[in-house]
Amino acid sequence: MMQDELEKIAQAKKMIQEHIPDPVEVLMILGTGLGGIVDQMDLDHALKYKDIPGFPVSTAPSHAGRLVFGQLGGQRVAIMQGRLHLYEGWSARDIAFPLRVANVLGVRKLVVTNAAGSLNPAFDPGDVMMITDHMNFTGHNPLIGPHADAFGVRFPDMSDAYDSAVQEHIRQAFDKNALLLREGIYAGITGPSLETSAERRFLRQSGGDAVGMSTVMEVIAAKQCGFQVAGLSAISNKADGGPDQQPDTIEEVLEIAALAGGKILKVLPDLIQIWSHETGINNSV
Repeated sequence: MMQDELEKIAQAKKMIQEHIPDPVEVLMILGTGLGGIVDQMDLDHALKYKDIPGFPVSTAPSHAGRLVFGQLGGQRVAIMQGRLHLYEGWSARDIAFPLRVANVLGVRKLVVTNAAGSLNPAFDPGDVMMITDHMNFTGHNPLIGPHADAFGVRFPDMSDAYDSAVQEHIRQAFDKNALLLREGIYAGITGPSLETSAERRFLRQSGGDAVGMSTVMEVIAAKQCGFQVAGLSAISNKADGGPDQQPDTIEEVLEIAALAGGKILKVLPDLIQIWSHETGINNSV
């Protein structure tokens, strides 16, 4: 089983490098409603997930299922236009696969975005929240099962999952663009049903500021690989479970996530540029 996974990772690396010989500095994962960011970037190549050996194929609404390559903030970036979720039936290890491919391609920086409901009553739909930490309520972990040293250490430290130094870069990028930045803790659940009002109150009392159905598996795998991680949530709906809680629809979530996604798009070039200048550019393959 482990040998099969390592072989698929090697095959995916080979196929990608046949099309994209230049090294990539940053991997970005775009969440629900945020795929349109790609349309406003300088892209030079796109690969469908289904054409990459071993890559699971995203089935979530608004997720295009493409790995695209281009320039952002003066750096080479790879963008997962569409992500994988537990609720689609993928395992945690399936979700980790693209991160492990990125690792062998030499990527060491991850920008992960998502659409999330606001547990914190101070947050409004359309806001952007920088993820300072997360809580895993899914009952899953991509590191469970056979281990290979190629993935990283068996017991990775998660105390600084969203690197504090990178958080400062995010603050600088938002300040430069005069945009409001919320900060908080992301609570990850499996979905696809949205949370009950009681669950939302529980998640808030547990310390969560936003809730969503993604991100956590990817970040755990990325930290095992030694990535630096930046996390941004597009606040798409109120989810505080209070007496005035309104029903949510996917259409409204997508619409509001796209508005917040525009703010994320505006700051991404500055974030990538500041980050690269501070940490240096990794060109290993």
